[in-house]
Amino acid sequence: MKTKADFISLVLSTVSAETLGKLVFSRPDASEIAKVTARLVSHKGKRLLAIENSLVGNTVSHKNVPEDEIEGVLSTLVLQYKQANLITPLGSAEYKRSKSGAEIVIGGDALLSKLSGLKPSFESAIEALDKKKNYILKGDEPFLKKLGISSSDGRVHDKKQGKFRQINRFLENIEDIYDKLNRDGELIIYDLCCGKSYLSFAVYYYLTEVKGRKVSMLGIDLKRDVIAWCSSVAAELGYVGMKFVCEDINRLALCDEPDMVISLHACDIATDIVINTAIRLRAKILLSTPCCHRYLNDKINSPELAFVTKYPHISGKLCEAITDALRVGRLRGAGYSVSALELTDPENTPKNTLIRAIRRPSASQKDNDEALKQYEAALKFVLGDGAKDYLKEIR
Repeated sequence: MKTKADFISLVLSTVSAETLGKLVFSRPDASEIAKVTARLVSHKGKRLLAIENSLVGNTVSHKNVPEDEIEGVLSTLVLQYKQANLITPLGSAEYKRSKSGAEIVIGGDALLSKLSGLKPSFESAIEALDKKKNYILKGDEPFLKKLGISSSDGRVHDKKQGKFRQINRFLENIEDIYDKLNRDGELIIYDLCCGKSYLSFAVYYYLTEVKGRKVSMLGIDLKRDVIAWCSSVAAELGYVGMKFVCEDINRLALCDEPDMVISLHACDIATDIVINTAIRLRAKILLSTPCCHRYLNDKINSPELAFVTKYPHISGKLCEAITDALRVGRLRGAGYSVSALELTDPENTPKNTLIRAIRRPSASQKDNDEALKQYEAALKFVLGDGAKDYLKEIR
């Protein structure tokens, strides 16, 4: 076993046997993606290859590849990367390609031999995405009942299952970056454009009851009736660390730097206002899930993109992707490490991107300036002479 075709065949065998634990492509020839990591998962009884692309600037992107497309994806990746490492419970194999084009597969024959003798009773390494989930929240938490997500007996209402999964996934993202928060003392959290504050209550409960932290949670929105309702719910629940105010977040004064800013589905440029506010307040962490993306619909001025923008329906999808990409670039230019993640299954909500940003205190001004230069270049490409007016409404 010594060629890329042999290695691809081996990987496909681990997919069929459901033993693929991890597959890593590294040492790219020219790709901007520094590393590609893949793992085998299943969803609704179908095998998928969950791929994570590690991009420059500490950003990542994700994609799920159906089983019938895996071979094509692997064939492309093995041409783009000089090294690939396959890890399974049965053993590992490594593919390498030298600068001269010489190929070698290390450990491939031994792993293939073990796969051939695999007994049906072998415990599969596949991660079943559609098996019963061990959620952070159980459904019987008092705030879920008060918010109408669960019944009085703690059963999540059928129509609220999507919202329940969304809240849990958001908390899982906080769990992922929990070690980035201050370990001691009070945590200061802002929920900007909080609306009915599902996230405020969930995050407050998680940090105080699950993590045992003291939390000062501030929810801010312009709707007085919503703020009054949220305040009453917090009082009924006895959440003394929660406060809700009716205020324009553009006018929010800088007091203590918040440990975390969160925002769920702030509409259109309200998400950009949230991002600008988080940067201005020097928030340590930002978790924001954008909503609609109308702002760019009639503003793109790029001859290179005209083949897309002349079709309104397709152009709308492009605007959504560009808007979030520009937001990521803006945060990177402000000294944040940024990821754009899939929040939940797209079947739950089409508003499914989570922008997760962590401020890098050690980031050099040179790195920030370079990231900001890339952001400004992207604006110029998309908007032409209109780049100088981008988001002037919220400056």
